[in-house]
Amino acid sequence: MYNISASQLLEWDSKQQNLSTEHEISCVNGYEYDKTWYEETVVSKENWICDRTLYVTNALSFNRFGEVVGTFIFGQMGDRLGRRPVFFAGIAITILGRIACLLTSGIYWLFALSSTFGMLTALTLFQSPMVIAMEICKGERRAHIAMLQCWGWTMGMILMPIIFWFVRDWTPFLIVTTLPLLVGYLFPKYMIESPRWLANKGMYKRCAQQLQKIADVNGAKVEITEKLVKEMFKEHEVETVFGMASLFTNWRLAKNTSLMVISWVVLIMVYYTLVLNASKMDGNPFLNFAWQSAIELPAYYVGQILGDRLGRRFTQTFSFFLGALTCIPILFIVKNPEHAFWTSVLAVIVKFNISITFFAINLQAMEIFPTCLRQTGFAIMTVVANTMGLLGPYIVYLGTNFDVRYPYLIMGLMCLAGSISAMFLPETLGQRLPETMAEAKEFGRGQPFWGIPKAHVEDDDSEMSEKVTEKAENGEIEKLNQAKFAP
Repeated sequence: MYNISASQLLEWDSKQQNLSTEHEISCVNGYEYDKTWYEETVVSKENWICDRTLYVTNALSFNRFGEVVGTFIFGQMGDRLGRRPVFFAGIAITILGRIACLLTSGIYWLFALSSTFGMLTALTLFQSPMVIAMEICKGERRAHIAMLQCWGWTMGMILMPIIFWFVRDWTPFLIVTTLPLLVGYLFPKYMIESPRWLANKGMYKRCAQQLQKIADVNGAKVEITEKLVKEMFKEHEVETVFGMASLFTNWRLAKNTSLMVISWVVLIMVYYTLVLNASKMDGNPFLNFAWQSAIELPAYYVGQILGDRLGRRFTQTFSFFLGALTCIPILFIVKNPEHAFWTSVLAVIVKFNISITFFAINLQAMEIFPTCLRQTGFAIMTVVANTMGLLGPYIVYLGTNFDVRYPYLIMGLMCLAGSISAMFLPETLGQRLPETMAEAKEFGRGQPFWGIPKAHVEDDDSEMSEKVTEKAENGEIEKLNQAKFAP
């Protein structure tokens, strides 16, 4: 609006002069919003438009910042205090943060702090159960477990826009999507601590208790005592580690960590750019988001098949490369509205390949980092990736306000960089999970660059079990071998 009189306007118009920006004022009559798809959002409630447009982009970046800080803290706490307590603490933090967002939307800096706080443990809630599952399942079942975990993630991504489409208001939407977190507190006894982590920390009594739970669930008639567990792990030495710094104390371990970080950076930036860009597409925004998320379900299944047949490394390399190739035709057609359908199809193909990569990287990270630093490894990947991921909303902003081709050009170049870095990672298919720093420092040594790896994985503790069984004076250890770590 301009703070001028009608006579001034007529005078300027007769002289063919433009209105001066010095007379601009904020709108004093309020705003009317298009309610075709949304009844109310935080943007429409607080009028984050005009000179406040950047508030939206900044809010998304605050979320990424919260993930960076939270993963740095809680990722390392998962390796120090255990996966289970960090998981339950994460539920509480997420719930409190989301409630605070509802109460503080009228004060932007408080809303930003609440949003940041609520995202501190967002990835920890995904990673902690996955780490526990990986550490108690048979080696041959790791890819299957990772696929189920990723399916859970995607079902949430599909349901989320459908719920918003139904409620049409951000307040009930935030409440409805927060309440299910309380389910985690209803069944605490089914969320066990990782026996592998407990043994690694020398907590043999608690390890025996968790193994007994596994044995009972599997119907194994065996009594597991602290003495038996100590006998099994008597050659194990409790290591002193120094958080993230320990991942760079050896050239091979530092190289593996750095390559995993690069792959995760590319993945996060491309993934979130695609997710955010979906909201800018024509048509029903909820269905656009839902069906772009649904493509992840078959992608994870394909990722499991390729990961178990060709290996994790080749799966990640080829998926990144195909994603880069798919971005090329998009650059030539995205500016033409007549090709909007084909642009959407190609964007979904990019999402399909990135989803395969998401599966492969998650699985590979589980199998490269040692038990004592498994969640810390995830933490450093996420810290760096989400720091770079802060640029994701601004990449979409470039496409919206400057040239729609920019996001796809950037994503294509990044996918190419991810493909190159993935080629030099060690293959983890058919390999035992590294337990100690010493094993992690040697992981990948002597592997051929070309060739299809064998899918068979030995039971991770078979060698240790055989040694203990030979020295045992009774058959109780052998019974324990049959019960522990059963799927």
